Amino acid sequence: MEQVSDFSRLSKLSEGDYEAFLYDCDGTLADNMPLHAASYVEVASQYNLTLDPAIIGELAGWPITRVVEEINSRYNTTLDPEEFRLKKGQVFVDRYLETVLPIEYVTEHLKANAGKKRIAVVSGGDRAGVLRTLEVIGVSEYVEVLVCAGETPRGKPFGDPFLRAAELLGVDPKKCLVFEDGIPGVKAAEDAGMHWIRIDEFKFG
Repeated sequence: MEQVSDFSRLSKLSEGDYEAFLYDCDGTLADNMPLHAASYVEVASQYNLTLDPAIIGELAGWPITRVVEEINSRYNTTLDPEEFRLKKGQVFVDRYLETVLPIEYVTEHLKANAGKKRIAVVSGGDRAGVLRTLEVIGVSEYVEVLVCAGETPRGKPFGDPFLRAAELLGVDPKKCLVFEDGIPGVKAAEDAGMHWIRIDEFKFG
């Protein structure tokens, strides 16, 4: 029996009269969530904090400062969110960024639909790091709109970033389809009134 590829499954799920495809970056287009988790753990160790990396996957899509606030809440620490964000970003760039690989069936899906659908990337990461990540995985030239951490009043799991992307594209939110890997991103898509596909589980909502 012929095996159905992940690209084919994703293409089938994304059929419909959508005008725009909105992709998350980390963990959706880029296979880099373990690298981001390692960056968090390394910076936390500088503060003598042993951080469980599972929290990073749980909060996938949250802006770094919000993740640090949640870490403070759970670990009863007083980490400065902005200081931590800067350190974490530098560690990721210095140690990991250039080694990031694409999640190929998702990046190929993006490329296959460029020119047919409007394309945006909506990320909880900092703009400079996301831009470089998109370059490293070979999709930056196809992305029309990029919305990153701190560019909307609220980040994921609220719908503001996706609504901002739709606004910049000039597309009705109901005509946008979101591609995500984490629960916060799915919640953000739902909050924005958009359909979504969770790429790691091939779930549609």
